[in-house]
Amino acid sequence: MESLVPQETHLFCNSIRSNLRIAKSDATDAEIEEACKKASVHDFIMGLPDGYNTSAGELGDTLSGGERQRLGLARAFLHDADLMMLDEPTSNLDSLNEAVILKALREEKNNKTVVLVSHRASTMRITDQIYSVEHGRIS
Repeated sequence: MESLVPQETHLFCNSIRSNLRIAKSDATDAEIEEACKKASVHDFIMGLPDGYNTSAGELGDTLSGGERQRLGLARAFLHDADLMMLDEPTSNLDSLNEAVILKALREEKNNKTVVLVSHRASTMRITDQIYSVEHGRIS
């Protein structure tokens, strides 16, 4: 089982809770909240008028790129797959939110394989191995 977090998270015109349950249809509210805390998006959601029942809007258009990205990460945490593939998962985030998420990823990588693609050196600090691609060569 694997989880993929692309640079752009796709959301549906439904509640935030429903958008998260895509990752695990039988998720409890506690599981959803825990995943959102790891993704540093729980406090933001709780500040919305209807909390987790707030509509994400058409394609998530009521949310910023960083908020959508954190919801995508929350989906991955909720899915709890053995393999997590993350493509620039913090590219739209500030350093504070990035730090919270990287801490959670560091803890997650003890129980699973995490493949992380990023241009940010700060993001790559949590990895065990780094491969660099330059001019078509891997080093």
